[in-house]
Amino acid sequence: MGHLDHAAFGWLTPVLSYVMACIGAALGLRCTVRALGATGRSRRNWLVTAASAIGTGIWTMHFVAMLGFSVSGTEIRYDVPLTVLSLLVAMVVVSAGVFAVGYGRDRVRALLLGGLTTGLGVASMHYLGMAAVRLHGDVTYDPARVALSVVIAVVAATAALWAALNIKSPVAVTVASLVMGAAVSSMHYTGMFAVRVQVTPSGEVLPGATAMQFVFPLAVGLGSYLFLTSAFVALSPTAGEREASASAQRPVESVAR
Repeated sequence: MGHLDHAAFGWLTPVLSYVMACIGAALGLRCTVRALGATGRSRRNWLVTAASAIGTGIWTMHFVAMLGFSVSGTEIRYDVPLTVLSLLVAMVVVSAGVFAVGYGRDRVRALLLGGLTTGLGVASMHYLGMAAVRLHGDVTYDPARVALSVVIAVVAATAALWAALNIKSPVAVTVASLVMGAAVSSMHYTGMFAVRVQVTPSGEVLPGATAMQFVFPLAVGLGSYLFLTSAFVALSPTAGEREASASAQRPVESVAR
Protein backbone atom coordinates (compact mmCIF):
# COMPACT_ATOMS: atom_id res chain seq x y z
CA MET A 1 0.00 0.00 0.00
CA GLY A 2 1.49 3.32 -1.09
CA HIS A 3 1.46 6.26 1.29
CA LEU A 4 -0.85 8.99 -0.05
CA ASP A 5 -0.05 12.63 0.54
CA HIS A 6 -2.87 15.04 -0.30
CA ALA A 7 -0.86 18.17 0.43
CA ALA A 8 2.67 17.58 -0.83
CA PHE A 9 3.27 21.36 -0.94
CA GLY A 10 1.80 22.01 2.48
CA TRP A 11 -1.20 24.32 2.74
CA LEU A 12 -0.50 25.97 -0.64
CA THR A 13 -2.62 23.70 -2.83
CA PRO A 14 -5.59 23.27 -0.43
CA VAL A 15 -5.83 27.03 0.14
CA LEU A 16 -5.35 27.97 -3.51
CA SER A 17 -7.87 25.36 -4.65
CA TYR A 18 -10.39 26.70 -2.12
CA VAL A 19 -9.85 30.24 -3.43
CA MET A 20 -10.49 29.06 -7.01
CA ALA A 21 -13.69 27.28 -5.93
CA CYS A 22 -14.90 30.44 -4.16
CA ILE A 23 -14.15 32.66 -7.17
CA GLY A 24 -16.00 30.30 -9.52
CA ALA A 25 -18.97 30.11 -7.15
CA ALA A 26 -19.13 33.89 -6.61
CA LEU A 27 -18.91 34.61 -10.32
CA GLY A 28 -21.49 31.96 -11.14
CA LEU A 29 -23.92 33.31 -8.53
CA ARG A 30 -23.53 36.92 -9.72
CA CYS A 31 -24.08 35.90 -13.34
CA THR A 32 -27.15 33.87 -12.42
CA VAL A 33 -28.59 36.84 -10.53
CA ARG A 34 -27.97 38.99 -13.63
CA ALA A 35 -29.61 36.32 -15.80
CA LEU A 36 -32.78 36.18 -13.69
CA GLY A 37 -33.15 39.94 -14.14
CA ALA A 38 -32.70 39.75 -17.92
CA THR A 39 -34.71 38.39 -20.84
CA GLY A 40 -34.12 36.87 -24.24
CA ARG A 41 -30.57 36.55 -25.53
CA SER A 42 -29.17 38.48 -22.59
CA ARG A 43 -30.51 35.90 -20.12
CA ARG A 44 -29.03 33.06 -22.16
CA ASN A 45 -25.63 34.76 -22.33
CA TRP A 46 -25.53 35.38 -18.59
CA LEU A 47 -26.50 31.76 -17.91
CA VAL A 48 -23.76 30.50 -20.23
CA THR A 49 -21.25 32.70 -18.41
CA ALA A 50 -22.53 31.46 -15.04
CA ALA A 51 -22.22 27.82 -16.08
CA SER A 52 -18.74 28.28 -17.51
CA ALA A 53 -17.62 30.09 -14.34
CA ILE A 54 -18.95 27.43 -11.97
CA GLY A 55 -17.68 24.56 -14.13
CA THR A 56 -14.27 26.17 -14.56
CA GLY A 57 -14.01 26.96 -10.85
CA ILE A 58 -14.85 23.39 -9.84
CA TRP A 59 -12.46 21.84 -12.36
CA THR A 60 -9.64 24.23 -11.49
CA MET A 61 -10.21 23.60 -7.79
CA HIS A 62 -9.93 19.84 -8.35
CA PHE A 63 -6.73 19.89 -10.36
CA VAL A 64 -5.00 22.59 -8.31
CA ALA A 65 -5.65 20.34 -5.31
CA MET A 66 -4.33 17.38 -7.34
CA LEU A 67 -1.01 19.20 -7.79
CA GLY A 68 -0.45 18.40 -4.11
CA PHE A 69 -1.37 14.71 -4.51
CA SER A 70 1.47 12.21 -4.41
CA VAL A 71 1.92 8.50 -3.77
CA SER A 72 5.13 7.07 -2.34
CA GLY A 73 6.88 4.62 -4.63
CA THR A 74 5.44 5.82 -7.92
CA GLU A 75 5.27 8.78 -10.26
CA ILE A 76 1.92 10.23 -11.24
CA ARG A 77 0.89 11.22 -14.74
CA TYR A 78 -2.40 12.23 -16.34
CA ASP A 79 -4.20 10.92 -19.40
CA VAL A 80 -4.73 14.10 -21.46
CA PRO A 81 -7.98 13.16 -23.30
CA LEU A 82 -9.67 12.01 -20.07
CA THR A 83 -8.55 15.15 -18.26
CA VAL A 84 -10.01 17.36 -20.99
CA LEU A 85 -13.19 15.23 -20.99
CA SER A 86 -13.59 15.86 -17.25
CA LEU A 87 -13.54 19.61 -17.97
CA LEU A 88 -16.15 19.26 -20.72
CA VAL A 89 -18.38 17.16 -18.46
CA ALA A 90 -18.16 19.83 -15.75
CA MET A 91 -19.17 22.54 -18.25
CA VAL A 92 -22.01 20.62 -19.90
CA VAL A 93 -23.65 19.24 -16.77
CA VAL A 94 -23.36 22.48 -14.82
CA SER A 95 -24.92 24.24 -17.84
CA ALA A 96 -27.87 21.83 -17.70
CA GLY A 97 -28.42 22.59 -14.02
CA VAL A 98 -28.07 26.36 -14.39
CA PHE A 99 -30.40 26.51 -17.40
CA ALA A 100 -32.97 24.36 -15.57
CA VAL A 101 -33.06 27.00 -12.84
CA GLY A 102 -32.86 29.94 -15.23
CA TYR A 103 -35.79 28.85 -17.39
CA GLY A 104 -37.79 26.59 -15.06
CA ARG A 105 -41.35 27.73 -14.36
CA ASP A 106 -41.71 25.63 -11.21
CA ARG A 107 -38.86 26.97 -9.10
CA VAL A 108 -38.88 24.11 -6.54
CA ARG A 109 -38.85 21.39 -9.19
CA ALA A 110 -36.21 23.23 -11.23
CA LEU A 111 -34.06 23.67 -8.12
CA LEU A 112 -34.20 19.99 -7.17
CA LEU A 113 -33.62 18.81 -10.74
CA GLY A 114 -30.86 21.36 -11.32
CA GLY A 115 -29.16 20.54 -8.00
CA LEU A 116 -29.26 16.80 -8.65
CA THR A 117 -27.97 17.19 -12.21
CA THR A 118 -25.22 19.62 -11.27
CA GLY A 119 -24.16 17.63 -8.22
CA LEU A 120 -23.88 14.39 -10.18
CA GLY A 121 -21.96 16.31 -12.83
CA VAL A 122 -19.49 17.61 -10.23
CA ALA A 123 -19.00 14.09 -8.89
CA SER A 124 -18.59 12.72 -12.43
CA MET A 125 -15.97 15.38 -13.16
CA HIS A 126 -14.08 14.44 -10.00
CA TYR A 127 -14.00 10.71 -10.68
CA LEU A 128 -13.27 11.18 -14.38
CA GLY A 129 -10.32 13.30 -13.29
CA MET A 130 -9.23 10.50 -10.98
CA ALA A 131 -9.65 7.97 -13.80
CA ALA A 132 -7.12 10.06 -15.75
CA VAL A 133 -4.45 9.39 -13.12
CA ARG A 134 -1.71 7.03 -14.28
CA LEU A 135 0.64 5.42 -11.74
CA HIS A 136 2.45 2.14 -11.04
CA GLY A 137 -0.19 0.21 -9.14
CA ASP A 138 -3.91 -0.27 -8.66
CA VAL A 139 -6.36 2.38 -7.44
CA THR A 140 -9.40 1.34 -5.40
CA TYR A 141 -12.05 3.30 -3.50
CA ASP A 142 -13.91 3.06 -0.21
CA PRO A 143 -17.57 2.83 -1.39
CA ALA A 144 -19.00 4.59 1.69
CA ARG A 145 -16.73 7.62 1.27
CA VAL A 146 -17.44 7.74 -2.45
CA ALA A 147 -21.18 7.77 -1.73
CA LEU A 148 -20.66 10.49 0.89
CA SER A 149 -18.71 12.62 -1.62
CA VAL A 150 -21.57 12.33 -4.14
CA VAL A 151 -24.13 13.36 -1.49
CA ILE A 152 -21.97 16.37 -0.57
CA ALA A 153 -21.74 17.33 -4.26
CA VAL A 154 -25.53 17.19 -4.75
CA VAL A 155 -26.26 19.12 -1.54
CA ALA A 156 -23.62 21.73 -2.40
CA ALA A 157 -24.94 22.17 -5.94
CA THR A 158 -28.54 22.49 -4.73
CA ALA A 159 -27.49 25.04 -2.12
CA ALA A 160 -25.60 27.03 -4.75
CA LEU A 161 -28.59 27.15 -7.09
CA TRP A 162 -30.91 28.06 -4.19
CA ALA A 163 -28.54 30.92 -3.35
CA ALA A 164 -28.64 32.05 -6.98
CA LEU A 165 -32.44 32.21 -6.84
CA ASN A 166 -32.80 33.84 -3.44
CA ILE A 167 -29.67 35.86 -2.67
CA LYS A 168 -29.25 39.21 -4.40
CA SER A 169 -26.94 41.47 -2.39
CA PRO A 170 -23.17 41.38 -3.07
CA VAL A 171 -22.40 40.73 0.61
CA ALA A 172 -24.77 37.75 0.75
CA VAL A 173 -23.33 36.39 -2.50
CA THR A 174 -19.82 36.67 -1.03
CA VAL A 175 -20.83 34.72 2.07
CA ALA A 176 -22.63 32.12 -0.04
CA SER A 177 -19.59 31.71 -2.30
CA LEU A 178 -17.32 31.12 0.72
CA VAL A 179 -19.69 28.43 1.96
CA MET A 180 -19.90 26.91 -1.53
CA GLY A 181 -16.12 26.89 -1.86
CA ALA A 182 -15.88 25.00 1.42
CA ALA A 183 -18.55 22.52 0.29
CA VAL A 184 -16.83 21.84 -3.05
CA SER A 185 -13.45 21.44 -1.32
CA SER A 186 -15.04 19.08 1.21
CA MET A 187 -16.46 16.99 -1.62
CA HIS A 188 -13.05 16.80 -3.27
CA TYR A 189 -11.11 15.75 -0.18
CA THR A 190 -13.83 13.31 0.91
CA GLY A 191 -13.45 11.66 -2.49
CA MET A 192 -9.67 11.72 -2.18
CA PHE A 193 -9.74 10.12 1.29
CA ALA A 194 -11.71 7.27 -0.32
CA VAL A 195 -8.68 6.45 -2.51
CA ARG A 196 -6.48 3.46 -1.80
CA VAL A 197 -3.39 2.71 -3.91
CA GLN A 198 -1.58 -0.63 -4.07
CA VAL A 199 1.78 0.27 -5.56
CA THR A 200 3.48 -2.15 -7.95
CA PRO A 201 7.11 -1.03 -8.42
CA SER A 202 8.07 -0.84 -12.08
CA GLY A 203 10.73 0.73 -14.24
CA GLU A 204 8.35 1.29 -17.16
CA VAL A 205 7.68 4.83 -18.30
CA LEU A 206 4.13 5.88 -17.45
CA PRO A 207 1.92 7.13 -20.27
CA GLY A 208 0.40 10.60 -20.16
CA ALA A 209 1.66 14.01 -19.08
CA THR A 210 2.98 15.17 -15.74
CA ALA A 211 0.97 17.68 -13.71
CA MET A 212 3.44 20.46 -14.50
CA GLN A 213 3.44 19.68 -18.23
CA PHE A 214 -0.32 19.76 -18.70
CA VAL A 215 -2.52 20.27 -15.63
CA PHE A 216 -0.67 23.28 -14.23
CA PRO A 217 -0.66 25.36 -17.48
CA LEU A 218 -4.34 24.57 -18.11
CA ALA A 219 -5.29 25.43 -14.52
CA VAL A 220 -3.42 28.74 -14.80
CA GLY A 221 -5.23 29.52 -18.07
CA LEU A 222 -8.65 28.75 -16.63
CA GLY A 223 -7.83 30.66 -13.46
CA SER A 224 -6.95 33.68 -15.59
CA TYR A 225 -10.30 33.31 -17.37
CA LEU A 226 -12.08 33.43 -14.00
CA PHE A 227 -10.25 36.58 -12.91
CA LEU A 228 -10.84 38.38 -16.23
CA THR A 229 -14.51 37.39 -16.32
CA SER A 230 -14.90 38.54 -12.71
CA ALA A 231 -13.55 41.96 -13.71
CA PHE A 232 -15.96 42.10 -16.67
CA VAL A 233 -18.97 41.24 -14.50
CA ALA A 234 -17.93 43.72 -11.82
CA LEU A 235 -17.71 46.51 -14.41
CA SER A 236 -20.95 45.61 -16.23
CA PRO A 237 -23.96 47.64 -15.08
CA THR A 238 -26.79 45.76 -13.42
CA ALA A 239 -30.38 45.95 -14.66
CA GLY A 240 -31.16 48.40 -11.85
CA GLU A 241 -28.24 50.61 -12.79
CA ARG A 242 -29.30 50.63 -16.45
CA GLU A 243 -32.85 51.56 -15.47
CA ALA A 244 -31.59 54.36 -13.21
CA SER A 245 -29.38 55.67 -16.03
CA ALA A 246 -32.28 55.59 -18.48
CA SER A 247 -34.55 57.37 -15.99
CA ALA A 248 -31.91 60.07 -15.45
CA GLN A 249 -31.66 60.68 -19.19
CA ARG A 250 -35.41 61.07 -19.78
CA PRO A 251 -35.78 64.47 -18.03
CA VAL A 252 -32.78 65.77 -19.95
CA GLU A 253 -34.32 64.67 -23.24
CA SER A 254 -37.67 66.25 -22.27
CA VAL A 255 -36.00 69.60 -21.49
CA ALA A 256 -34.08 69.51 -24.76
CA ARG A 257 -37.32 69.16 -26.68
